[in-house]
Order: sequence, then C-alpha cells, then structure tokens
Amino acid sequence: MEDSPQSAGDRKTRFYHPYQDLHVPITKLYELPTAPEHLFFEEAARPHRSWGENLQYYTGIGYLSGALFGGARGSLQGIRAAEPGDTMKLRLNRVLNSGGQVGRRAGNSLGILGLIFAGLESGVTHLRGSDDVLNSIVAGLGTGAIYKAASGPRSAAIAGAIGGIAAAAAVAGKQAAKRYVPI
Repeated sequence: MEDSPQSAGDRKTRFYHPYQDLHVPITKLYELPTAPEHLFFEEAARPHRSWGENLQYYTGIGYLSGALFGGARGSLQGIRAAEPGDTMKLRLNRVLNSGGQVGRRAGNSLGILGLIFAGLESGVTHLRGSDDVLNSIVAGLGTGAIYKAASGPRSAAIAGAIGGIAAAAAVAGKQAAKRYVPI
C-alpha cells in the first residue's frame, strides 16, 4: 500500500484497496473517511444525543430489558407454580400467562424510569450548557425521587439516593469499560 506525502496523523482519511488480498494488478485506492459520517454537518458538530434520541434510547432500553427479565422471572414463577396433576397444556398456559404478566409490568416500570431519566438528563444538559457526568447523576437522583414521590417524602428521598448511586455506578462502569476494555 502506498502512503501519501502527508503523515498518518494529519490524514483524515484512510486508504482502502478492495482487491489487495486478490493480488490483482489494480492500483486504484479509495480514500474513506475515518470519522463517523453524518448527513448534515450540524449533526457532526453536536457533542451528544438530542432529547428525542435520548427519549427513544432510554425508554426503549428500559422497556425491552424490563420485559425480557420480567418475562423470564414470570416464566420461572409459572414453572414453580405447576401442580402435580396438571397437563402439559395447562402448565404451558400457566408459564406463558405468568411470564407475560410479570414481563409487561416490569417493562412498563423500567420504560417509565427511562422516560423520566431521559427528560431530566436532557433538561439538566440544556440548563447547565454542558454534557458531563454530573448531568447523569442529577438525572438519576431526580428520577428516583419523582418515581417514588407518591409514596411520601421519605420513600422519594431513598429512591432518589438509590437512583443517583445507580446513575453514578453506570457512568463509572461506562468510563472503566472505555478505558480498560479494548473494543
């Protein structure tokens, strides 16, 4: 592969030769960008996801993970609730009903948590004017407090503390994964 007169650090593209493993005498090289491609330059200048993208991401991830884990838990409950005289059809019905009911409830709960978190994180980012770790921690505190606000101030404070700790742990885990896990 030939290298251009620019040094490798100054270059914003990389050389791509689709036929290099075929040993075909074609020397045409294609230059591909190394940065993510965006349709509009405004998207590339934005350092974080928009509030709509956050809303879809956190709500979707919350609902999906809650539905999966809740469905698995409910299915196990249905298996344990089987009685000795039940037919296979009745056992399967019990497992599916229990899995669907618990999965739906857990998915809705975690989806709502994701919705509240996304709104708070986007709001805090907009108010502070910066996108950093503190926004996620404050959003976690607020999410727990809002989610349990109807249970009283003590429950809201405890849930807020748990939400803040969970958000801080998630951010710390993400930073550690970026630093120590080669991807």
